[in-house]
Amino acid sequence: MRLGVLDVGSNTVHLLVVDAHRGAAPLPAYSHKTELRLAEHLDKDGKIDQSGADGLIAFTKEAVTLAEDKGCESLLAFATSALREAPNGEKVLDRVRSETGVDLEVLSGDEEARLTFLAVRRWFGWSSGRLAVFDIGGGSLEIAAGSDEQPTIAVSVQLGAGRLTREALTADPPDKDQVRALRRRIRLELAAVAGPVLRAGKPQRSVATSKTFRSLARISGAAPSADGPYVPRTLNRDDLNDWIPKLTKMTAAERAALPGVSAGRSSQLVAGALVADAVMDLFDLPALEVCPWALREGVILSRLDQLQPR
Repeated sequence: MRLGVLDVGSNTVHLLVVDAHRGAAPLPAYSHKTELRLAEHLDKDGKIDQSGADGLIAFTKEAVTLAEDKGCESLLAFATSALREAPNGEKVLDRVRSETGVDLEVLSGDEEARLTFLAVRRWFGWSSGRLAVFDIGGGSLEIAAGSDEQPTIAVSVQLGAGRLTREALTADPPDKDQVRALRRRIRLELAAVAGPVLRAGKPQRSVATSKTFRSLARISGAAPSADGPYVPRTLNRDDLNDWIPKLTKMTAAERAALPGVSAGRSSQLVAGALVADAVMDLFDLPALEVCPWALREGVILSRLDQLQPR
């Protein structure tokens, strides 16, 4: 069957069309996205402003038409932290529903972590044993760990690269004192949730997903995306530690010139690198394997699991 998946994130709104059936890997057939940056379309009260809501509705209408043009049987649509946290999120959802016919499902942070974990488990398989999975999004950091398809523990922390950049790094390049203060804040907030994850047991495989981790791995020497999803990619902590002082001295434009770093995400790379470094330090991980599957694939796999076999 052909499915359309509409992913409304804090940074990007993405339509992915896949050919999928139970027991097989979803095969991407078409992709269309825009950096709407919904989390930046907030008024003084934290509500999504008119331009942000209008942009979301316009893209959703476009996605519906594209999904029909590509022959999709159904459209799975979900949203994450930007709509989850906005005080007027329900009103925006109502507008999307009434003007486009699309019912966006707002995932909780724990659901994000669990679905991402499912995708990683399916990608690496049972031989991986106990998995620990980390995903840096625009608004939050998701962590999940366990030995089965459903994680033993799944948590979400408000340590997204976009959120931290907006709240803590106002200069370009970032101010040294702001970087130091943000590093301390990240480690305090992450340490508060690390205990339950660590008590559940040391992972046999530690995995990173998301654009932030992929960009950090790429500038550290990992293979480019053009080499395909099956090429192993790793982010080593020693390499990351070498890069962080360089990244903090660069402007966003200079970071955008690095391999694997888009202009739209370059301003968030310092905050993302600080989160990645804290993850690897507090969880005592010398390296993280980068998985090409993440939340979108988890949503698809979960949906396929619910279908009755033919």
